[in-house]
Amino acid sequence: MSLCGSFLSDEQFLCSICLDVFTNPSSTPCGHSFCMACISRYWDGAKLCQCPLCKKTFQKRPELQINRTLREITDQFRSMTAGGNEKRGGRGGGGGGGGGGGISDDLIDELKKKLPRPPLQKSTTMSCETQGVSILTPPCTTSLASSVPNDSPIAGLTNPSGPPPPLPPYSRGRRRFTMSGAATSSRLPVCEIHHRGIVIYCRTDGVCICPQCETEDHHDHDTVTLEAEWMETKDQLSASEQEVQGMIRRRIRKIEEIKLSATELELAVERQTAGSVCLFSELVSAIERSQAELMEVMEMSRRAATHQADAMVRQLELEVEELRRRESALAELAQSDDYMHCVKTFPILSSPPPAKDWSEVSMNSDLGTGTIYRSLAAVVERFQEELLIVAETGFPASVLEPSPVRYQPRMRRVEEYAVDVTLDGHTAHARLILSEDLKSVRCGDRHQPLPDNPERFDRVVCVIGREAISSGRHYWEVEVGGKTDWDLGVARQSINRKGKIEVTPSNGYWFLSLRDRKKYAFRSEPSTDVHLNLRPQRIGIFVDFEKGQVSFYNVDAKIHIYTFEDTFSECIFPFFSPCTNKSGKNDGPLIITPVNWTE
Repeated sequence: MSLCGSFLSDEQFLCSICLDVFTNPSSTPCGHSFCMACISRYWDGAKLCQCPLCKKTFQKRPELQINRTLREITDQFRSMTAGGNEKRGGRGGGGGGGGGGGISDDLIDELKKKLPRPPLQKSTTMSCETQGVSILTPPCTTSLASSVPNDSPIAGLTNPSGPPPPLPPYSRGRRRFTMSGAATSSRLPVCEIHHRGIVIYCRTDGVCICPQCETEDHHDHDTVTLEAEWMETKDQLSASEQEVQGMIRRRIRKIEEIKLSATELELAVERQTAGSVCLFSELVSAIERSQAELMEVMEMSRRAATHQADAMVRQLELEVEELRRRESALAELAQSDDYMHCVKTFPILSSPPPAKDWSEVSMNSDLGTGTIYRSLAAVVERFQEELLIVAETGFPASVLEPSPVRYQPRMRRVEEYAVDVTLDGHTAHARLILSEDLKSVRCGDRHQPLPDNPERFDRVVCVIGREAISSGRHYWEVEVGGKTDWDLGVARQSINRKGKIEVTPSNGYWFLSLRDRKKYAFRSEPSTDVHLNLRPQRIGIFVDFEKGQVSFYNVDAKIHIYTFEDTFSECIFPFFSPCTNKSGKNDGPLIITPVNWTE
């Protein structure tokens, strides 16, 4: 019921919870007003205290006080309405509104002075009637002005530019708020066909529709409101968030584990270096070479382990970064009120991004020093036998001669094991073109008329060296220049050379590959990617047959790249593949170059 010609409307004196005139009105910190008893019951038993209108959440339950000014205004409102001493029920409560007499200008001025000034808030496009706000909220200005007739004495104060346009159909009428809340965004997307708000989700077709679409095209389908569909789907969001958070925690722990392993490896190298220095200091110059070899192996192991740790940490950090982006997207989706966007987006974000299983990955802590220590033990044993002979028979006369000068040990470099490698033309694929000195190979455009002997590769464009490796240490260098693709390493003598070939260590191949100018990988099981900051122009290959090691070096940068460790049960040969020329983009040759080194 409204007061005829009045500045005030009865809508503005109704509690949005009970829809009756305020009784002991109280205002929340966000500026909305309710009956003291209604808002207290609304919050009793709730986990979080929220405003029923704007859904603002309060971390601590506010201590509410009766708004005495608003209560005084409400009491005067009751006295001006018929049956003002009785509490009305619902929106259609009876009672005359003052007939045609209206309210005097003095009373209007008095009520306006007593109206409390609400706190400044952001403007909103939502209807006051839809929001159900009290007289204290700023968004009601439009609704208040629209409730004053054009012929009212105060129409000029509230509606100087004429009556506002009518509200859309879905924004009319008040709503009762319960513990679950019932706020609905006024910015509903509109159906392009029927120009009605899209508030329904069709589970049968998986589309968002308006009520008229439901009546015309989806009348026998499984349909629910967008809010209900999202609230049901939202239950899965927490599980997805927890799964992503768990993956992040496991990867962070793995990063710490790898870093700790790398640190412990560094400490192990330092401890062994210090211990080996003390051990070798008591032995003669013949053992000093073993010490240098031990240092070299440990340094190679340290570089390989550091490179491995950096690569794994880098990959883990990339996965953590991607997972954090997914976590942020899920958190943002959880706070969104755009139900159509949420319903469409959640299936994309519900499953975690593809990631590697790191549960079995760990650092290789083997320093590879066991063989050297066993060799040293044999030397020491022979030295003890000589000491026993000296103890029994004494030193021979030659001992009296001046002893040679003892030099400081020198680390033996891999270049000292350089060998002369040439290509075996009987094994070359028919498209490969070898130089006259058998030191370079490139891929031609067509097959050459060559005999199909058993040693020749007939499908893979590759060739092996003529020099067999059955013992000792060997080193050679190959210039790769600006080629986009190549393979270099060693291969077992008994490898299959016909048809399709699986190039893995178990099949007798140990080599490093380049693809597409920037993708380096080791053909292990599975393939191992490697990231090189400096693109090598010349590759060094070092083989220690007894230790089962094949190592690769960036010759120009003097950097160790990688070391394969295996057991060689038969002869192995140098392996070369310039790969196909790719229409001239990869037509450069692989060139076996002389090894240059200085003391």
